[in-house]
Amino acid sequence: MSTTKIKAAQLWGKNKDDLKKQLVDLKAELASLRTQKVAGGANSKLTKIHDLRKSIARVLTVINATQRSQLRIFYKNKKYLPLDLRPKKTRAMRRRLSKHESTLVSEKQKKRQMHFPQRKYAVKVRFVPRSMDWCG
Repeated sequence: MSTTKIKAAQLWGKNKDDLKKQLVDLKAELASLRTQKVAGGANSKLTKIHDLRKSIARVLTVINATQRSQLRIFYKNKKYLPLDLRPKKTRAMRRRLSKHESTLVSEKQKKRQMHFPQRKYAVKVRFVPRSMDWCG
């Protein structure tokens, strides 16, 4: 049974089986400490329970992160990505047209733009000196 806190840096190098085994050990130790607490154990056990819970969280974080990175590698060149690997953004941003879709022009629009182009106007600006201005 472990007595020190587990550092995340130690966990990254381990493989999945070692991490699972360590997780089972930590959970078993946590269960035994909780029974000792109910039976009236020392106050030092309470802080150890806290450390164990945090160590379990670290192990689970490393397991999930490595699993997600492996999935990202697997789905890298696939057409579709699982929903939890896609960027979250907002609902409106996910439904927005892509750059390609927004630049597409239909045949009818092409004909209309060709036959009725946007008119260009040149507006002549007349200069009025300040002294002749009626405003003041």
